[in-house]
Amino acid sequence: MRLLVIEDEIRTATHLQKGLRENGFTVDVAYDGAEGARLASTGGYSLIVLDVMLPGLDGWAVLGQLRGAGIHTPVLFLTARDKVEDRVKGLDMGADDYLIKPYAFSELLARVRTILRRGSATQQDVLRIGDLEIDSRRYKVTRAGRNVYLTRREFILLNCLAQSAGEVVSRTSIVEQVWDINFDTGTNIVEATMRRLRAKVDDPFDKPLIHNVRGVGYVLEAR
Repeated sequence: MRLLVIEDEIRTATHLQKGLRENGFTVDVAYDGAEGARLASTGGYSLIVLDVMLPGLDGWAVLGQLRGAGIHTPVLFLTARDKVEDRVKGLDMGADDYLIKPYAFSELLARVRTILRRGSATQQDVLRIGDLEIDSRRYKVTRAGRNVYLTRREFILLNCLAQSAGEVVSRTSIVEQVWDINFDTGTNIVEATMRRLRAKVDDPFDKPLIHNVRGVGYVLEAR
C-alpha cells in the first residue's frame, strides 16, 4: 500500500517514512501543503498522514481541498495542535483520525492499520482468480488448495495484479504500486520479480494465470 506523509519537519518526516517502510508500506513525503495537496490529488494513496501546521497551505486547507474535490482518501492528522476544538474540527472536516504529537510510533502504526482495515471493509478480504486464492489480511496464498509461499514483495506484486484481475496492468503502474515512486524504471527488477512469482504461482500447475502482454504489461486471469 502507498502512503503519503505531509510533514514539514524533516526529522519527523524521515522517522515516519523509515518506520512505515519497515512495516511494508511504500511512502512518499511532501514538506509543504501545496506539494502535499498536489500529490494527494492524484488519488494514488491508500492513506495520508497530515500535519496541520505547514508552510503555504495548512493541513486544514489541504484536507478541505481534497474533500471539496471529491477525493476521499483516508486522512490521519498528526499534529501538535492538541485542543479539543482542533480535534473536533479535523474530524468534522472529514479526517479519519487525529493523533497528537509527541506520539509513539507503535500507536501511529496501529491507527494506520485500523484505518486501512476500516477502509477496505467493503472490499473482499479474499480474492479468487480461477483456483488461486489470495487472503490479503493473513498474507496467505493458495492455489488448488496448496499453500504458495511468497516473499512480501512477491505478495504485493500478486495482489497488485489481483486487484485488477482480467485487466492489463502496465509496467509503470506496477513500479508505482509495488516499488518506490523514484524507482529506476530502467532496471529489470519487475521482470526478475515476476519470474520468481510465476515460478511459484504458475509453474507447478497445469494452467498459467499470469500472462505477459508484450510491450504493455501483465494480466492475471484464468483462461
